[in-house]
Amino acid sequence: MENASSVKEFILLGLSENQGVQKICFVMFLFFYMIIVAGNLLIVITISSSQLLNSPMYFFLCYLSFVDTCYSSVTAPKMIADFLVENKTISFVGCIAQLFGVHFFGCAEIFILTMMAYDRYIAICRPLHYTTVMTRRACGWMVIGSWVGGFVHSIVQTLLTTQLPFCGPNTIDHYFCDDHPLLQLACTDTYAVGIIVVVNSGMITLSCFFILVMSYIVILFSLKSQTSEGRHKALSTCGSHITVVILFFGPCTFIYIRPSSNLSEDKSVAVFYTVITPMLNPLIYTLRNEEVKNAMRKLWNRKVGSEKGK
Repeated sequence: MENASSVKEFILLGLSENQGVQKICFVMFLFFYMIIVAGNLLIVITISSSQLLNSPMYFFLCYLSFVDTCYSSVTAPKMIADFLVENKTISFVGCIAQLFGVHFFGCAEIFILTMMAYDRYIAICRPLHYTTVMTRRACGWMVIGSWVGGFVHSIVQTLLTTQLPFCGPNTIDHYFCDDHPLLQLACTDTYAVGIIVVVNSGMITLSCFFILVMSYIVILFSLKSQTSEGRHKALSTCGSHITVVILFFGPCTFIYIRPSSNLSEDKSVAVFYTVITPMLNPLIYTLRNEEVKNAMRKLWNRKVGSEKGK
């Protein structure tokens, strides 16, 4: 991580410089983060402890909830704490670590969402081959692949940034460290690096989004030959996933497939994929899924029963 930088820390401007707005944001985002951690951990515990939720769909959902918790934890605690302090500083090493974490968990989430679409494609379009294709071993390798892919993507973004010299100014118009705001602070020409950063992020985002879209186009066409009951059941299992994909990919695509020109606009959009989507995911998957709700009720009843037995 050695480079020619004389900057040892950065100053984050955050979402707002208004003291009144910051106090409101502190309460609001602290509440949001508590929901993120509680909701996603509840899903992880429910799926891990339930014998009913042992299908590949729930296997991926368990990892998606874990990634969501980690993803938000990279940015949200620092952002929430900064609402209460005047000097919102972050060390150079801390900034680079945050950059790595955002891209690592964000890319892993993209891959897991893509795998969930593939799982739905096999389940609906090739149901007779589902048990032989989507084995526990195959699902395990897919998850490992998502972690490896996220690491490779993130290490490329991080190394490109750490090689740049930063000699001032050191004020970042954002609430976390990301490529675009850091590139604007580098005291050298960053055009080539900026293109590589956009291509690296954009290629992953767009290719996975293309796979997702094609999967659901094929699924929709295959549903024409099924009964109305079969169509309703298939669409209900896909509806939650489609909603999450739109909420996550929409803002990500807006931010990472183009060179940044308006950081104030970017940080407002970034709130959606770093806070709002991880908060809504547990609600989306539980409110629309009777199996998850039933498993949660059984887990709660078992917990209450054990407490009464003491």
